[in-house]
Amino acid sequence: LQARAAGVPPSVHMNPVLLKPQSEVGSQVVVQGRMVGPAKARDYQGWKPRLLTSVLESFAHLRAEADLVVVEGAGSASEVNLRAGDSANMGFARATDTPVILLGDIDRGGVIASLVGTKAVLDPADAAMVRGFLVNRFRGDPSLFADGMRIIAERTGWESLGLVPHFADAARLPAEDVLGLRGSEAGPGARVVAVPVLSRIANFDDLDPLRAEPGIAVVLVRPGEAIPGNADLVLLPGSKTTIDDLADLRAQGWDVDIRAHLRRGGRVLGLCGGYQMLGRRISDPHGIEGEARSVPGLGLLDVETVMTPLKRLEAVTGESLSDAVPFAGYEMHIGDTAGPDAARPLLRLADGRTDGAVSADGRVAGTYVHGLFADDRQRAAWLARLGAAASGAAYEAGIEAVLDGLARHIEAHVDCDRLLALAG
Repeated sequence: LQARAAGVPPSVHMNPVLLKPQSEVGSQVVVQGRMVGPAKARDYQGWKPRLLTSVLESFAHLRAEADLVVVEGAGSASEVNLRAGDSANMGFARATDTPVILLGDIDRGGVIASLVGTKAVLDPADAAMVRGFLVNRFRGDPSLFADGMRIIAERTGWESLGLVPHFADAARLPAEDVLGLRGSEAGPGARVVAVPVLSRIANFDDLDPLRAEPGIAVVLVRPGEAIPGNADLVLLPGSKTTIDDLADLRAQGWDVDIRAHLRRGGRVLGLCGGYQMLGRRISDPHGIEGEARSVPGLGLLDVETVMTPLKRLEAVTGESLSDAVPFAGYEMHIGDTAGPDAARPLLRLADGRTDGAVSADGRVAGTYVHGLFADDRQRAAWLARLGAAASGAAYEAGIEAVLDGLARHIEAHVDCDRLLALAG
């Protein structure tokens, strides 16, 4: 999303170190788009110095291509207990002599204490890297927080660069993490798409275009809830760790609900990890997602998946085979899936490959391609299969309009000239 807003192609250098949680205390570590292995939280602290090398390499790559590089921290600058070896906040700033602007989210409450407290706990050399602050997501009369801005500036010695009012249309942009995941409501006669919220759900922005359709109600099924009996489509989303999420799906009883849904004549679509779950078996012989193991899948598609170290990362185009409707999307997955139902693929890619599988009765399908519903042509085709009419809205154009509106909003409330001057 940030690359799109900047008008440049996305690059792995924009997120040089990615952590994909596999448990409460461990993550899969992805460096410059390639998985390097799992790490427990405590062990990861020892990884940080060598990861900084990759971060600096990516920074140099982007700096050579751009007029301005905006570096977004991870976590908080005030996490001084994790400061040793840091490569995502003040450690990066010090290593690269990059000026820092601190942002406070007033919508969460306690923003004065948050910003002043950050200054209080930072090492003096780190605090000296901070050139100014912004307060974000303000609601109400800005004049009522003028004293708040003054107090922060006086207590920290940092320059105020703006108070940014809440921008409601930001809710239309893809959410950064699962905390922003929302369903949607629709009027009478709307078709219901039920989405089990997996504990390690991934690529959930696949749902956003459906949420925007007035003829579709996206129902998020939370742990402890049953898949609604009036669902027209059960959509199994992507997952950061497919085998663990499959176990969670069974623990919630959603496998039983899905079979009941199919007996009622419903449809099921699996995207990426959800596609892998639909097969007869998932094998992870290399322990890519944790321990090496092989588990039975839901058995709703006659295919099997083997996790492989190579991760496929690419934009793709093509058409759906049943109706020759074009699409544009992307692949981002590990694992190879094959079997008899893959002989009935869902999609044909422009390079001649096929993707996905469809059951013999046509009511269960899976694909590795993300972004299908963001393509207006494919979304209209899927709505037609569910008996719903598409709104005709241009989803991608809508995202561009929101980004343009956000840019104007920032220009109106942030001292952008001063911000650029501080960037040098």
